Amino acid sequence: MTSDLKLLSSYEGPALSTPNRVVMAPMTRNRAGESRVANPMMATYYAQRATAGLLISESVDVSPEAIGYPGTPGLYSAEMVAGWKQVVDAVRDAQDEPAPFFCQLFHTGRVSHTSLRADGTPGHAPSAIQADVQLYTPVGMVQASVPKAMTGEDITRTIGHYVAAAEGAVAAGFDGVELNAGNGYLLHQFLADGTNQRTDGYGGSVDGRLRFVLEVIDAVSEAIGPDKVAVRVSPVNTTNGVSDSDPHATFTALAEALDGRGLAYLHVIESCDSATVTPAIREAFGGTLIVNDGYDCDRGEHAITTGLADLVSYGRMFLANPDLPRRFAEGASLNEPDAATFYGGAEPGYIDYPALD
Repeated sequence: MTSDLKLLSSYEGPALSTPNRVVMAPMTRNRAGESRVANPMMATYYAQRATAGLLISESVDVSPEAIGYPGTPGLYSAEMVAGWKQVVDAVRDAQDEPAPFFCQLFHTGRVSHTSLRADGTPGHAPSAIQADVQLYTPVGMVQASVPKAMTGEDITRTIGHYVAAAEGAVAAGFDGVELNAGNGYLLHQFLADGTNQRTDGYGGSVDGRLRFVLEVIDAVSEAIGPDKVAVRVSPVNTTNGVSDSDPHATFTALAEALDGRGLAYLHVIESCDSATVTPAIREAFGGTLIVNDGYDCDRGEHAITTGLADLVSYGRMFLANPDLPRRFAEGASLNEPDAATFYGGAEPGYIDYPALD
């Protein structure tokens, strides 16, 4: 691939190297079916996008307790590991040059409903505060159930689930895992004071609200190596009803805590038109930084050349354009994404977006 774009140049970071700086962002697609096992259609989907400098999988449930949506894949059984191995192998076979493939791990926390859980129990969260969000479930659209406030035993068990899933990801062939600490899910719920109203050592002050997240990161790092661990955050994102009174302070403190831990990268979701926290995170975190939200080719190039970020991730644009780096290189037109087929379904809107001839 030849281009003067810095966005298409190779990158050599402290713990991550990529052949270009165009990242496939994690995107929930709900194509794993009732088994929640990654399947051949998913292998085709990721292989089609193998020219990304870094691929990040959709969010993957770390345990049955983590489930909040139908059709999301998991990583808590041997069958699930084998399913993801087929996906990773397909990507490797499609790559002309090596590029890392990370698996995003998540736990939905309070963003769940009892009908989605085999034992009919509510989701777990830092505090028993119901999310004001409607969820698609087997019984239709319903409001998320009131969650159970996690006990110390729940916290310890959940950290173990993250570790086991990370080990499963490495066994499947992934180069590492990205821990989803954004979008209003469990890790984000612990970070934000609007959802974390605990009075023990896992709540209250910024340090208290960081504690669970850092314990997950450190446990996973110890299990698979810190250079195989990454974190994604969305400081000002109110998705799934999460809120924080001072995201600048919370997420700058998190970035400072992550600096020096030897992680693969930190991935920040914040609008490119109004980024206020990202520059502070960039200053606090000395490792590889990825930005996301509203970037196109020109804006991505600007983020790289100005030093705001090292890499740029693309979601819907990569969803609809499996050969996105080539299209950037050639200045080619882009396919438009079909929102009606984003979640669930089969091949239409999933693996039938055309590449350039």
